[in-house]
Amino acid sequence: MEFVLHILAGAVVGFAIGLTGVGGGSLMTPLLLVFGYPVPVAIGTDLLYAAITKAGGALSHHRRGNVDWKIVLLLASGSIPVSILLHGILLNSSFQESPEFEELLTLSLGVMLIITAIILIFRDKMRRSAIEEKPEFFMLTVHRHSAVVTLVMGLLLGACVTLSSVGAGVFGAAILLTIYSQTTPVRIIGTDIAHAVPLTFIAGLGYLVAGYVDLILLVSLLLGSLPAIHVGSRISSQVPDRYLLYLLTAILLGLGFYYSLS
Repeated sequence: MEFVLHILAGAVVGFAIGLTGVGGGSLMTPLLLVFGYPVPVAIGTDLLYAAITKAGGALSHHRRGNVDWKIVLLLASGSIPVSILLHGILLNSSFQESPEFEELLTLSLGVMLIITAIILIFRDKMRRSAIEEKPEFFMLTVHRHSAVVTLVMGLLLGACVTLSSVGAGVFGAAILLTIYSQTTPVRIIGTDIAHAVPLTFIAGLGYLVAGYVDLILLVSLLLGSLPAIHVGSRISSQVPDRYLLYLLTAILLGLGFYYSLS
C-alpha cells in the first residue's frame, strides 16, 4: 500500500511539473517529509529523482538547440566542486550524528522554499525588466562580467541545491535571466535544466554513498511521475496555470516559514 501511495505522490508532483514547470524539489522534498522520511533521506532521494526526471528535458532542449553549453560549464565549474566539498564536510560520521545536521538541512529547505515562492511572485516583472534592459549600473556591471558572475552564481547554486534539493529550477532560471537578459526564455530554461542534471546527480550521489537515499522510494516516485509529467506538459497549453501558480506559491511560502521556524 505504501508503494502505491508513493507512486501516486510521484504522479501528483510530476503532473505539477508538467503543467506549470514548477514542482521538483520544491514539492517533492516537503512531501517526503510528510510521509515521515528523515530530512537527509528526503533530500537525497529527491536529488536523484530530479537528476533522472530532468535528463529527458535536457536532451530534448539540446536537440532543439536551446542549451548554451558554455554557460552550463561555467555554472558547473562552481556548483559541482561546492557540492563535493559540502558532502565532505556535512556527511562525515561525527557531524551526521549531531542534531545540527538535520537542523541545518531543515533550515536550508525552509529558506529556499521562501526564496522560490518570492521568485514566482515577481517572475513576470523580472522577465519584463530583463527584456527592457534598463541601463542601470548594477545590470551593466553584471553584463560586463557575466562569466565571473555566472561562476559565482554556480557556487551559490551548488550550496543551495546540495543543502536543500531546491534551487536547480526556478531559482537557477531567475539567476540566468538576470545575467543573460538578451537570451530567449526558452534557451534560459534549457540551459538551466542542462546544468541541473549533473548538479543534482552529483549532490544526490553524495547522499547515496552516505546511505541517505531510499532506492525503492525513488523507483516508486519515478513510476508515478514520468508518465504524469508527460500528461501535464501535453495539456499545459489548454489549462490556465495562473491560479495553480498562485496556489503553489502560497503552499511554498507556508512550507518555507514552517521549516525555517521549526
